[in-house]
Amino acid sequence: MNEIDVLICGGGIAGAAAAFWLGRAGQRVIVVERAPQPRKGGQAVDVRGAGRTVVERMGLLDQARTIATDQRGLAVVDANGRNLLRMPVDAFDGEGIVSEIEILRGDLAELLYRATLPDTDYIFDDTITAIDVDDHGVTVTLENSEPIRCRLVIGADGSHSVVRGLAFDDRTAVRPLGCYTSWFTVGAEFDLDGWVQMYNAPGGLTAMVRPGHGPDEIKAALSFRSGPLTYDRRDIAAQQDHLRQRFRDAGWRIPRLLDGMSTADDFGFDSMDQIHLPHWHRDRVVLLGDAGYCASPLTGLGTSLALVGAYVLAGELATNPGDHRRALISYEQLMRPYVKQAQQLPPGGIGGYAPDSRLALWLRTASMRASMHWPMRQLMVRQFARADAIDLPGYPLGATVPIC
Repeated sequence: MNEIDVLICGGGIAGAAAAFWLGRAGQRVIVVERAPQPRKGGQAVDVRGAGRTVVERMGLLDQARTIATDQRGLAVVDANGRNLLRMPVDAFDGEGIVSEIEILRGDLAELLYRATLPDTDYIFDDTITAIDVDDHGVTVTLENSEPIRCRLVIGADGSHSVVRGLAFDDRTAVRPLGCYTSWFTVGAEFDLDGWVQMYNAPGGLTAMVRPGHGPDEIKAALSFRSGPLTYDRRDIAAQQDHLRQRFRDAGWRIPRLLDGMSTADDFGFDSMDQIHLPHWHRDRVVLLGDAGYCASPLTGLGTSLALVGAYVLAGELATNPGDHRRALISYEQLMRPYVKQAQQLPPGGIGGYAPDSRLALWLRTASMRASMHWPMRQLMVRQFARADAIDLPGYPLGATVPIC
């Protein structure tokens, strides 16, 4: 049976970041990823606050800036495409709704993935089916590969975490926000001029389009408010049919987006949720990022939580050599206040993102205009400042240290 130091479930941003830092500490790491290869696509994510500091400490900030998308800010538009308001990137010193550094999720994950090579082994197209913990380590059973023996398991496998379901009592962990969202790439049939455009229609419907990799593509997202839905997460055709029904009379450029959705090869669909757990570790299993404390896309802080969480987790393991229990307790103590702030929804919550009536739409737009001016601006500044609300320790991550 293969024996290693750490097995990470999930090869996205959180998992790759943890692999990077653990590799720096000399640990033997394997990442198990359900996808057959590093995941491509996805919407833009913000690299801001303490998350940006972590990327800088990785030595990857210049590369991150190079692959960032060129976005001028957020424009809220009406059904005729007229601007109701514009919020430039520099309106909040690069830390606003659209931040200074926005990178497509797949591009950031690939940057981190490449930074872990060749020190980290990856097992693609596989997932964990059982976790057996004893006094000396963990035996991990995989769906398609031989079992692996390790000292620690990190669940970095997103809000639908397999690790959380196997090792924790997570029956009340998921807190739905009453909204579903989809994302996909379409051809650039209209010029965005560098702006992220947001359109809302009554009934809690929201459409967003933003620049993609180049002038020939646009990243689109369609979201709608709803109570709990029962659906097969693997049935893309049914998900797209549901979106067509929801948005069939929404107006604006929605028909063209729905047409492009049908042929997109990166379509995704999910509920907007938060994850709340009383503890993120149990024995030799620990959760990281969305698996343990998803904040939802509304906060714009999910990427920062993943990057900072990976750095703190690896750092505490390095600071407490041979004592994983103390390391995991310290990890939680340091991260809890940061996570608590990051999970606070912006003013208006889901109602601000997807208003359900014409009056609510008007009030939301008026509120956004006011937010760029004193005194409302101070409320927004405090919201965005949560990305930096942690004093990052310095860790001995350049030396080989035992996990336990």
